[in-house]
Amino acid sequence: MRSMQKTSARLLALLSLLQTHRDWSGDDLAGRLGITPRTVRRDIDRLRELGYPVRASKGPSGGYRLDAGAHLPPLLFDDGQAVALALALQSAATDETIGEDAARALVAVRQVMPSRLRRRIDTLRVTAVRPPGAGSASPVGTQLLAELGRVIHACEELRFDYGDDTAGAAGAVGAADVSRAPGAVGAADVSRAAGAVGRPRRVEPHHLVTWRGRWYLVAWDLDRDDWRTFRADRIRPRTPTGPRFTPRDLPGEDVAAFVAGRFRGTDGSTTDWPCRGEVVLGLPAEVVAPFARDGIVEELGPDRCRLTLGSWSWTGLATTIGHFDADVQVIGPPELTSAFAELAARYAAAAAGPSQASPEGIPAP
Repeated sequence: MRSMQKTSARLLALLSLLQTHRDWSGDDLAGRLGITPRTVRRDIDRLRELGYPVRASKGPSGGYRLDAGAHLPPLLFDDGQAVALALALQSAATDETIGEDAARALVAVRQVMPSRLRRRIDTLRVTAVRPPGAGSASPVGTQLLAELGRVIHACEELRFDYGDDTAGAAGAVGAADVSRAPGAVGAADVSRAAGAVGRPRRVEPHHLVTWRGRWYLVAWDLDRDDWRTFRADRIRPRTPTGPRFTPRDLPGEDVAAFVAGRFRGTDGSTTDWPCRGEVVLGLPAEVVAPFARDGIVEELGPDRCRLTLGSWSWTGLATTIGHFDADVQVIGPPELTSAFAELAARYAAAAAGPSQASPEGIPAP
């Protein structure tokens, strides 16, 4: 029995070395494990019998390496890796796309952990909270995410239907990709969406990202000759994929900055808002700061502060500032002053009540 335990411990130590993704010579492994090269060869054969794909290469630079296999064999983690994996799975368990798989994986990982690690995990319970304003999307199947990842890695063109299966042209309005035009963030490209019903999109897939609880595909649209960002839950791939392509350079060469910029109404080459203004609010800085998003709040006294904030349009920026329900002094630029004037006229008309000529379908009082 003791001999079997010694052999098992040696196999685990050998497997731990092979998992470092480098080539090991037989002599190096023998030296690290304190055994003979002949024993190394026998242990390599035992690992292969257990399903571990250990590849051996000959020559001066040859050695042993653990290759990818058709099945996932048991893996070895040190304590830090095991805790990090469990915490990541706890966070992922709240995701609508992979939550169920992550929860099952967490149970499996916890079951095989030593008791000392289980206690650490049990004291590190994590609750992932969806950020304010995060959209609620239909779950995206892991099979779809895997296929999108495959075509991105293989640099293969992708054709897919995009939008709501049952809604037709009208339903496609809410399903259009993020427009390149500033000021159109969150809005659908109505004419393009309606005209594209029944016609698949053709793209060069570049990157798969998550943004506020949703999965997006960043791709070069071959028919629109521009970068687009597509919601993954509205993608229905067509087969076959291909042909292969040479990846283009993404504007700014940073996918995170590109996506953030697109959702702020820019062309993706910058993360700054296209419209940015400065005002003085009749509120304490500590009251404004928690709701200033990515704005800059500067204290000017006990009851006043300076707020620098951005938005995708001037009227949108003025509306956001109006949410603070306080006296406002515009510092600049003039476009922000004009936006407040436009909103003031609009709200004054609304406050005056309905005119004698009521809109069609709405009875006059």
